[in-house]
Amino acid sequence: MRHVLRSVAGAALLTAAVAAPAVASHADHHWRGAAVFVQTDRATGNQVLAYHRAADGTLSYVASYATGGDGATAQGATADPLASQGSLVTADDGHVLLAVNAGSDTVSVFGVDGTHLTLRQTIASDGDFPASIAVHDNLVYVLNAGGQGSVAGFRLRHGRLHALSGSWRTLNLGNTTPPNFLASPGQVGFSPDGRQLVVTTKASTSSIDVFRVGRHGRLSATPTVNPSATPVPFSFVWGPNDQLVVAEAKNSTVSTYTLGASGTTSLLGSAPDGQGALCWITEARGVFFVSNAGSANVSSYTLNGAGQPVLVGIAATTQAGTTDSATAANGRFLYVENGGAGSVSEFAVSSAGQLTGIGTVSGLPTGVEGIATVG
Repeated sequence: MRHVLRSVAGAALLTAAVAAPAVASHADHHWRGAAVFVQTDRATGNQVLAYHRAADGTLSYVASYATGGDGATAQGATADPLASQGSLVTADDGHVLLAVNAGSDTVSVFGVDGTHLTLRQTIASDGDFPASIAVHDNLVYVLNAGGQGSVAGFRLRHGRLHALSGSWRTLNLGNTTPPNFLASPGQVGFSPDGRQLVVTTKASTSSIDVFRVGRHGRLSATPTVNPSATPVPFSFVWGPNDQLVVAEAKNSTVSTYTLGASGTTSLLGSAPDGQGALCWITEARGVFFVSNAGSANVSSYTLNGAGQPVLVGIAATTQAGTTDSATAANGRFLYVENGGAGSVSEFAVSSAGQLTGIGTVSGLPTGVEGIATVG
């Protein structure tokens, strides 16, 4: 754990001046096409920054949108204030954007029209320090990372969230509010079939907790608690055969698991990348890209025929405090946030899964965390 603390802290040594991007003057429909959204997480008023994605994948700033809530920083966090994955997500086939407000204990709901956002709602998250959001069809669960940690359910109807009664469940993690960044839960997400809800606990218990999802969207009373293969499970995505692919931070390792109907995981394999603070993971064109916050770079993995992770190598160098990432255009582009530098690195992804840098968006506030794409 000390290695993770040192690595993430080292990633934030470069402190960029907070500079608001100049608002683009274009207002016609050209700017309402493909979009990338970045969350500022500012404690004095959280915002979502909207960028137009051109055909070549490069980004142009369009506008900023207030969420109606405040951001916050987990105790001990530097480049990654929320210390989570999935704090900004799309829903309803990209027509809705959901953002956490960790400082206000709320979730914001935006209507999406290309790069144009309309704030429809700001609703209580039913817990402390919301940090991650999971969506399956119209069922939404929010991970609250503060205190004991909890998950709370909502239904998305007509572009608004409605609290799902009887859905709240504790994680019994015994953290603080704001939480310690290393011991707070890292991500909530549904299994591909929507029948299970997965939570990574990071260093608090180093476990992968799995709730069963009932017919009406409510969860089993308690989760199945599975120890991770290596310590500090942080974030996850799903493989081509529904393998659970997990970024485990302490040893900078990717591990893969099968997930049984009872919520029990079975390890397929693990592979370290030899970098510092491997925390975030995104899949594009069959390759799994991981952000190394302490090394300011991105590594890539594939899965072999047995579903085990295979390290390909360092895919790209980024900037200080490499954190969350997102893909666009069916995986042809990858965008990586650099919380320490206040920037987003832009990459084209080849059919073979290789990254080519196509630019960098600079001048963002330091500590940005949360990124989503449309189109």
